[in-house]
Amino acid sequence: QVQLVESGGGLVQPGGSLRLSCAPSGSIFSFDVMGWYRQGSGKQRDLVANIDRGGNTNYADSAKGRFTVSREKNTVYLQMNSLKPEDTGVYYCNARTFRIGMWEDFWGQGTQVTVSS
Repeated sequence: QVQLVESGGGLVQPGGSLRLSCAPSGSIFSFDVMGWYRQGSGKQRDLVANIDRGGNTNYADSAKGRFTVSREKNTVYLQMNSLKPEDTGVYYCNARTFRIGMWEDFWGQGTQVTVSS
């Protein structure tokens, strides 16, 4: 059973930075896509950024120019700069792999990010 373990969340003032990390435990295969989703209070879980095996990245409009997603093998990072209060939420690590003819998704337990003065 693959489990994704996240770290790096916390409380930060507006304009500050945080770096999230996520690595799997128990994984024996490489993920095709890894990334981060955010869920604000009472809102749906939305994509923040992801990156595939080839290093191609995809960002939500709100993250462009401020956040950077990167990966080393099966560890994915999210560097968040110039944080705003609207970035507050639970950040979930996601990993996807295509095997046996279908996509399979794995999720972390979530890490809280709070941007507040």
